[in-house]
Amino acid sequence: MLVELGLVEQRYKAVCEVFDGATVTEVATRYGVTRQTVHTWLRHYATGGLAALADKSSRPDRCPHQMTAATEVRIVELRRSHPRWGPRRILTQLRTEGVTPLPGRSSVHRALIRHLLIEPSTRKRTRADYKRWERSRSMELWQMDIVGRFFLLDGTEVKVVTGVDDHSRFCVCARVVRRATAQPVCAALSHALATHGIPDQILTDNGKVFTRLASAQVQGLCSLTGSATTTASATSSLRPTRRRPPAKWSASTAPCVTISSPNTTGCTPPSMSSRPPSMPG
Repeated sequence: MLVELGLVEQRYKAVCEVFDGATVTEVATRYGVTRQTVHTWLRHYATGGLAALADKSSRPDRCPHQMTAATEVRIVELRRSHPRWGPRRILTQLRTEGVTPLPGRSSVHRALIRHLLIEPSTRKRTRADYKRWERSRSMELWQMDIVGRFFLLDGTEVKVVTGVDDHSRFCVCARVVRRATAQPVCAALSHALATHGIPDQILTDNGKVFTRLASAQVQGLCSLTGSATTTASATSSLRPTRRRPPAKWSASTAPCVTISSPNTTGCTPPSMSSRPPSMPG
């Protein structure tokens, strides 16, 4: 008949077996513990009897840096006298009054929470607080930018005209140019449009080459393909993002070109199977 023994009973039985002549190694193997554990049970039983075989709390007997009751009372008094004072201001007042030991700012904050003088608030944003900045489908928005500080073997610096589809993260443009002026940038964009088709919108930063491009060259480029273009409001195309865009792509400065007509270049964009998956939002 199997009888389930309590934790203290098992330890007491192991101690008794050692006293009856069994070796510590045999007892440790039988109970599935180490030899050091059996020695610990023996030591506890010798000093405190059967009660000493029970598990003890790991909480320390004292905490030297714990806030004293008098300090906590003073914190509560200061907060009630000055409702607009926060933990930093209260800590400054305690330092002025010469309170020792001086608690930390977080300790003052927790004391105010314990006495319901402030409402605890979550510091980190939850996933529900964010909205996806990524567009819902491919060819809805391209992000164009100029990347510099690339050097050839002879030390010549070159620029790279880059373009990424916002939804699929597919690279639609990556052309090296010697100078990022309107003509080579327009040529790179023209090649991307002829290869992948025309997106609904093109998002750029506020660089001069793109503002000139948006006002003159792109108009002429899209007119050759039978598309009418307009400059849309940047705030209507940007939304709060979990993938935070660079500071130069702020919603107040980023120009956005809207291409109103469908793809008329006769070129089809790459299939989704050849594109990498979208970045996690």
